[in-house]
Amino acid sequence: MGGMEYSLAIDLDRDFDDVVQATRAALADEGFGVLTEIDVQATMKAKLDVDREEYLILGACNPPLAHKALEAEPELGVLLPCNVVVYRTGGRTRVSAVAAEQMLGMVGNEQLGPVATEVAQRLQRVLTAVAAG
Repeated sequence: MGGMEYSLAIDLDRDFDDVVQATRAALADEGFGVLTEIDVQATMKAKLDVDREEYLILGACNPPLAHKALEAEPELGVLLPCNVVVYRTGGRTRVSAVAAEQMLGMVGNEQLGPVATEVAQRLQRVLTAVAAG
């Protein structure tokens, strides 16, 4: 990928539904609730009659960390929740999470540093747990 790395990703030789289930469980273990879910495959089929492989966007939120972030930077809501994507590509299932430190770093508020680091560490542990199966 060119430019700034804005995501952390893993590619797995596993069934889409299994990976989605593992991702939800790993997010819950790290204190993230899934607030929004967008089935991109179904939406593109319904709106554009385009067939694409499975693609699910999970909007994940860790309430204590989101609260801290919003206290420091009220405008931050435009970047919330933290998106975690599960999709099929090249015959594999990819799980990709937003790179929180890079994303929050562009805001330029030093108070967000510790929150960004903790979100990043938790999301990295989510990917590690999903990869471990």
